[in-house]
Amino acid sequence: MTSWIIRPAVERTEREQADLARILQRCDSLRIVDRLVSDFAGMLRQRQGRHLDTWINQAQASGVAQLAGFAAGLLKDYEAVRNGLTLPWSSGAVEGNVCILKAIMRQMYGERTSTSSSAASSSPSNHQAPKD
Repeated sequence: MTSWIIRPAVERTEREQADLARILQRCDSLRIVDRLVSDFAGMLRQRQGRHLDTWINQAQASGVAQLAGFAAGLLKDYEAVRNGLTLPWSSGAVEGNVCILKAIMRQMYGERTSTSSSAASSSPSNHQAPKD
């Protein structure tokens, strides 16, 4: 059900859309979550940061603790969030490269420690002569 709510309605199958509609009819909280998640995703996709204040107010008043908490987190770095929802620049490529570099460094660190430990255990100075 989470994937149904997260995906845009146009990407859901007819069956998924019907099942979600049936569930949302029965649960006010999920109906609120569905609307607010959809609205936020629309702001992301269409760079409509001008609607952020309205969305935050609705999330805080929704009665859904997780949405209110998410809205409170957005307020902590409001300018960055609003800019991210408005401006065309993206740090995605940079973040992707940072992620790759970190993975390479982890691999190198892991190889060095395994090589060091195996070399240390096989060095003659670490082996003791058998006791009689």
